[in-house]
Order: sequence, then structure tokens, then C-alpha cells
Amino acid sequence: MRVLVRDLKKHVGEEVELLGFLHWRRDLGRIQFLLLRDRSGIVQVVTGGQKLPLPESSLRVRGRVVENPKAPGGLEVQAQEIEVLSPALEPTPVEIPKEEWRASPDTLLEYRYVTLRGEKARAPLRVQAALVRGFRRYLDRQDFTEIFTPKVVRAGAEGGSGLFGVDYFEYRAYLAQSPQLYKQIMVGVFERVYEVAPVWRMEEHNTSRHLNEYLSLDVEMGFIEGEEDLMRLEENLLQEMLEEALSSAGNEIRLLEAEWPSFPKEIPRLTHAEARRILKEELGYPVGQDLSEEAERLLGQYAKERWGSDWLFITHYPRSLRPFYTYPEENGTTRSFDLLFRGLEITSGSQRIHRYPDLVESLKAKGMDPEAFQGYLEVFKYGMPPHGGFAIGAERLTQKLLGLPNVRYARAFPRDRHRLTP
Repeated sequence: MRVLVRDLKKHVGEEVELLGFLHWRRDLGRIQFLLLRDRSGIVQVVTGGQKLPLPESSLRVRGRVVENPKAPGGLEVQAQEIEVLSPALEPTPVEIPKEEWRASPDTLLEYRYVTLRGEKARAPLRVQAALVRGFRRYLDRQDFTEIFTPKVVRAGAEGGSGLFGVDYFEYRAYLAQSPQLYKQIMVGVFERVYEVAPVWRMEEHNTSRHLNEYLSLDVEMGFIEGEEDLMRLEENLLQEMLEEALSSAGNEIRLLEAEWPSFPKEIPRLTHAEARRILKEELGYPVGQDLSEEAERLLGQYAKERWGSDWLFITHYPRSLRPFYTYPEENGTTRSFDLLFRGLEITSGSQRIHRYPDLVESLKAKGMDPEAFQGYLEVFKYGMPPHGGFAIGAERLTQKLLGLPNVRYARAFPRDRHRLTP
């Protein structure tokens, strides 16, 4: 029966069978050292007289587990039999044991199908999977229902910009930039819903923080009093996500030497107007109406210095900066918020307009045609409750938590302005 590397401590002195990949090899003639990698870790294998295949060949190893303080993990397997299940036919384009985040990033991404096998390359994906697991688990406990919405749509959730067009038989259709309209409709069905799914944004950005396809963690909740209900929900949700990641992907977090954040009892809040005042008067930054990336970075530093917090909510954005469905206030602001983590926006959310006439008026005020949203608008004729929600960008959160130099390393096969393969 197969034994995983992480369980070898339970089998010291016993014969075991391992399955995995040849991570590294060293041939000293009479004695040969291998590193075997499986999904749980790496172990040293000692053998002799073998014809060793190329690294990344898949192997079956049978041998005895012994203690060796000099070996990785303090254990090694003295092989009695090594079977090559599938040999590598040529050397890998990147030496997997020598992967480095800052070495030839284009090469690491171009050969992602094999570089992902490296411990550091796969670690962010394991952490992200744990974050998503914590996301689902917390919301399930709070009586949310997971939904699955269309990804080919007739119109965008935020207007006609930023959409990838596709041919859908005789129609012009688009890749969904958000499940926003559908999750609002589903509030009328289940009251509390969430979705984990990719979304697409046709933006020209080609920076270390932007992707054109990313994983969106969407939440929508009915019968709320205001946006504060949503922010409290997100605080509790994020805390559980971080706890799950630290619990089940702690080895990967330590491997990447990530500075794991503490979570405050309550995340500090600044209104958009107050944030702009601080930037201008206290930090000397000439901010415009919207908050630039540099402005967000400075606000992140401000929150850390003033409150010792890696997290900061910016609330009450002007109506002009928010989508048509955002609930407006009489003073020109909205019941909206962004969450900054270490100076990077990872969440955008708000209370939504829930009355039909107000929603039609808001569409017109934004210069949008209500006729294009009839399928969405119809539900608001039938008693939609006060509701709202938010979305977390999974890759951005993963990037900032782990200190990755580029958000592309937080997605298995990233899609950006110039990348369609692998």
C-alpha cells in the first residue's frame, strides 16, 4: 500500500512503497542519492547500481525507512526496488529544484505546465485552495447557498466597457465580468448566496497586480440594514479563511516565509472623503477624485502606523465612482466600501438599490439603456428585499498574503494582456 512522504515518520524501520516524481538526483558511482517528490513533500532515497532516469520521471520506490539527521526531514528511504513508471524524455526547461520567484519570470510562466511542479510554485495554489475552502465553510454555516451563474451573457454587469465579446450562434455575447446581476436575482430565491467562479475583464493593464481572468469569491445577502452588515460579515469570513489556510497549508506558508497577518477585532474604517483629506493634508499626496494605486498604498501604510492594522475599509464612495446598482445617499455618496489589505484593494462591495423605479432611474443617470437590462430588472417588480454584497479577488488576496512579486504566480495558468498559453 502506498505511503505518502508526510507519513513516513510513522513507518521508521518498516518497508514502504512510495509513488512520486524524481525531483533531483546525484550519482556517486557505487551509491546514488535521489529526492522523490509527491503531493505531500520530498524525501531522500538512497540506492546503488541503478540507471537513473531524467528528473521529473514518475517512479515507484520500495524500501526501508530509516532515520538520518542529515537528510531532508530527518528521514531517508533505503531503496530495494525502483520502478520507472513513466520516464521524462528530455530535460526540463527549468531546473525544478532551483526555481526562484525572481529568476526569469517569463520563463517560469511560459513553461508553467512543468514549473508548477516546484514546491514554491505550487505552494500559493495550495494556500489559495485553503482560503476558498474556508470561504465556503464559513458561508455554509451562515446558511448561504452556493450558486452557479452563466459565464456567457448578453450584457455586462457594469455597462458595456471591459467586456470580451464572443460569437454565440447568431448573437453577440460576452464573457461575464461579474455574477453581480445574477446573484442579486438569486437573493430573491435564497436570501443568502455565494459563488466561486472565474470572471473576465478586458483591461489593458499589464502590471504585477492585474489579471484579465481571475477567481472571484462573490457574496450577496438579503434583508440587511446597511453596508455595515456586509463589512461585519466580511471581517468574520476573512478571519475563518486565514485560519483555514494557516491550519491546512501551514507548511506552504512557512516555505514561502510569508509574514502572516494578525486580524483586528474590527477593521478600521475611513470614509472616502476622509481618506482623500488624509492623503492631501497629512501625507502630502495630490490625490484626485478616485484613489490611485499609490494612494491605496499610502493609505495602507497609514492604517499600519496608526492602528497597527494590515486591513482598512474605505467607505461611502461618491456615486460617480460606483456602478448603477449601488445604493445612493442624498449627499452624493453611496453605501459602498472597498477593503484594502496592505495597501491593495482586494474587495469591493455595497448595499444595492432594491426598488424598481430607483434602479431604472439610476441606469438612466449613468447613461445606460434600461431595455438592455430587462431580464435583470424584472425581478425588482416583485418585492426584492434590501440587500448587498461584495467580491474578493482570490489571486490578489493570495499574492498579498504570501508576498508574491506578481499576481500571476497566484494562478495556475494566468491570462493577461499577452498570455493565452499554456
